[in-house]
Amino acid sequence: MQQRLEKEWDLSIDPDTVRLFILKAKALSAAVNEDYDDGAEHEVEFDGDAHASHHHDGLVEEASEDLTEEEFRELINDLNIDEAAELIALAWVGRGDYDASEWADAVAAARERPRKRAAKYLLGLPMLADWLEEGLEAIGA
Repeated sequence: MQQRLEKEWDLSIDPDTVRLFILKAKALSAAVNEDYDDGAEHEVEFDGDAHASHHHDGLVEEASEDLTEEEFRELINDLNIDEAAELIALAWVGRGDYDASEWADAVAAARERPRKRAAKYLLGLPMLADWLEEGLEAIGA
């Protein structure tokens, strides 16, 4: 089993950093799913003599919900070229586009993508958290 520890790949991005991205992606996914779970609008119910002291401002609420996405984008934009490519490659391996044995090819292909679009690309992957987890597992990180 010691042979498994000798990998053909060496991650520039810390696996714990990838796990942080996984948590952020799950939080983003949960926020979207909670909004659309039952398809119904939710209303606040008040006791008979309670006053509506809550002033609903949809823009403020929307901005706070986007904070996680903005934070996710900033984290990705803070990555160097190698780290961003590896994050994308992990998603591809997790999705099954590449096998773990094709790690170098996956990273090379990911490096060809425009780095400034990495956040948009990753945020557009519907199962990003799952694919990153599966990618980490596939390469043994």
